[in-house]
Amino acid sequence: MQGARIAHGRLTMQDGRSSRVIRLWLLLWLLATLAACQPMPDRATPPGRLILATTTSTQDSGLLDAILPDFERQANADVDVVAVGTGQALQLGKDCNADVVLVHARSREDSFMANDYGVRREDVMYTDFVILGPPGDPAGVRGMTDAAAALTMIAAAQAPFISRGDESGTHDKEKAVWKAASITPTGDWYIAAGQGMGAVLTMADEQDAYTLSDRATYLARTLEGMDLEVMVEDDPALFNPYSVIVVNPQKCRNTNIVVANQFADWITSAPAQELIASFGQAKYGQALFTPNSNIGLQHQSVKRER
Repeated sequence: MQGARIAHGRLTMQDGRSSRVIRLWLLLWLLATLAACQPMPDRATPPGRLILATTTSTQDSGLLDAILPDFERQANADVDVVAVGTGQALQLGKDCNADVVLVHARSREDSFMANDYGVRREDVMYTDFVILGPPGDPAGVRGMTDAAAALTMIAAAQAPFISRGDESGTHDKEKAVWKAASITPTGDWYIAAGQGMGAVLTMADEQDAYTLSDRATYLARTLEGMDLEVMVEDDPALFNPYSVIVVNPQKCRNTNIVVANQFADWITSAPAQELIASFGQAKYGQALFTPNSNIGLQHQSVKRER
């Protein structure tokens, strides 16, 4: 019987087939050794990074905390949120310090797009502005639906009024209402805070003052025991739409255009619009924002028909 035998302390083979087996084992050993020397591959693709410049209202209301995890999970992306006034958010886009913006000042958005700072703008949602005041209502504006008339009475009474004063979308709306009332507010009673919505609500509450606020942030802050009450609402002039804009990569080479477009696609999609529509229902008994992307509106229409 042919086989192996010991000769001078070595294993020798007495047929060619055994030699082939040895060579195969040597090859496998070599491949395993080379593989062991290679660095271990990442277990998962590193997440993308998106810089979102947005308004304080989307942050202070809690909306972003509620909906962004869904996008981060789907897109395998980390979203860095910079919450400032709309004017500052758009400036971050112009300065190439944001990939996408979520804002609410249509005239500023139009200028941003007209100057090619953005390549895509989509409607996302809307809420409304309200004029808030202390329970005592020293200017007597409670229940009014004409914002300009209400501000006229507040100015006549020289009742304390806290303005955002920060070139935000809310500040733009306030200035538009003062303009409609043909009033330039001045005097000790009118205080320009230069702060975000949350800080202004705190100041107005502490000083028994009036202020203009988006409804979403106001409702979110009522859980903290705020005394301010809604005085003026339901004026069409207080409509407050939000848009998403993707920053132009031709002007900003570092724009993460792929993830920015993914974000715009996501926030206007039916599932994300459902998240927006349901936000606030459990805590406040009402939605804080109303979705109004084209896809979201179509989806809501189909739901109503069913």
